[in-house]
Amino acid sequence: MKTETLLLAHPSPILRAKVLCTFFGKDGTDPEVQELRSLSLNDPLAKELFSLQKRDGSWIILHPTAIASSCPIIITAMALARLAYLGFTQKDKVVQQGAEFLFSKQKKDGSWHLTSIDYNEADKEKYTWIPLQTALPLRGLVACGYAQDARCEKAFQWLLDKRLTDGTWPTGWASGNYGYVAGYRKMPHSRWGCRSNTTAVLICLALHPKMRNSSEAKRSLDLLLGRETKDTQNIGFDLARLLGYETVRGFITFFGKYDPLLTLWLCSKIGADREDKRVYSLIHFIEEQCTASGLWHYLHRSEASKWVSFEIIRCLRNIPLKGDWHPMEPRTPFQAYPKPQNRF
Repeated sequence: MKTETLLLAHPSPILRAKVLCTFFGKDGTDPEVQELRSLSLNDPLAKELFSLQKRDGSWIILHPTAIASSCPIIITAMALARLAYLGFTQKDKVVQQGAEFLFSKQKKDGSWHLTSIDYNEADKEKYTWIPLQTALPLRGLVACGYAQDARCEKAFQWLLDKRLTDGTWPTGWASGNYGYVAGYRKMPHSRWGCRSNTTAVLICLALHPKMRNSSEAKRSLDLLLGRETKDTQNIGFDLARLLGYETVRGFITFFGKYDPLLTLWLCSKIGADREDKRVYSLIHFIEEQCTASGLWHYLHRSEASKWVSFEIIRCLRNIPLKGDWHPMEPRTPFQAYPKPQNRF
């Protein structure tokens, strides 16, 4: 029995439809896929979001028992990103209303107001801009199909203007200087690059039909791959959070946890191949975590395990042995907090 067949036992009609189309060669004309898609509106992951949307198109919570967030921009963006992953697009009214709410909060220069984002009050007094203020809402819009909308294109240009010469994005601009980069957010081979901000922008680039192949996307991924840490407990964290199994919290720390599956997904989207030893090592590490059943177990919430397994299998199939990928960074050890050398 094919390992992928085990995923068809999941109660979600959306996941079963995704499995049939991705691994069994089915398409929208297949009767079983059509039936499953007709049931998608009643899928708990989607139905829950429909019930929580406000009249203005926004969301302030992603779960009925969640504490209301003071940042509807981030929560709405995550709601749109989840709907997109579940198969909903800009053709659906619920997506249209959410997108229009985000666009209504966008500034003329393409960014979103930093002061409308929920983060530490002390930071509000220091920072002029932080790439995450635009990358987070942009992710939700691009995922739903608005990538080439003129308003999103302006947001992409704003982000590209903030890019450092080494190919990363900084923590932000504070009091005339680049913001401090804590060790857990450091980018390999970069002085001011912030992994949380760089990852957020890179996700947006990876979701864009043209920019995913750009030199900016490839350069940033090349640098990100320099962090060859083995965080078993975080494999699938971003997907679990996207689907509502993990809590949405933080701002500068949004991508503080290093998720190997997210990096694998970026490789599959941007075009990194297995000839890169770092990619090969990442694949080998994730494959080692596979259980005897052929699937992966998400350590924090078992309910997310089959979703995580689906995404891992799909990404592994999409990463070629050889392609148009030319890494430039040397393979060097990375430590978030290197030990200081003794002076004597």
